[in-house]
Amino acid sequence: MGLAKEEDANHLTDKVSDAIARVEREATNETTVPGPSPNPATNLLIHEIVLRSAGRLTRHTLEKALLGRKYGSQFAKDAVENRSIVHTLAAYGVTKYATKSVPGALIVGMGLLGKTLFDRSQSRRKARRQGEKRIRGQADGDTLA
Repeated sequence: MGLAKEEDANHLTDKVSDAIARVEREATNETTVPGPSPNPATNLLIHEIVLRSAGRLTRHTLEKALLGRKYGSQFAKDAVENRSIVHTLAAYGVTKYATKSVPGALIVGMGLLGKTLFDRSQSRRKARRQGEKRIRGQADGDTLA
């Protein structure tokens, strides 16, 4: 058990959440998870659902706004909402890996930098066509795009 706790302490979010919890405990002198239920596990579940929902709504709104500027709002809506399960799971997995540790963040960051440099090594026209083809396929509901 001690080993698992040592491994968990390496997550980037652990230090920040521990500091926030410490400040909150000192300010309120409480040791319970705040929320509507006396059960702390229920309160934690409620917090998780609210945070994930707010994050998803924010992310989708920003993605639609960014795509909508160039392609129009209906196209942006279709592109964001018709992502394949594979695309969604891959993005989730990479994000999870990047936020677990500093080395994970560096590996993912280097991968994104490499992809950007690869795209820039192609002609601008070719890179733009490939990207637009992928987004259009996604908007049309083509799961292979």
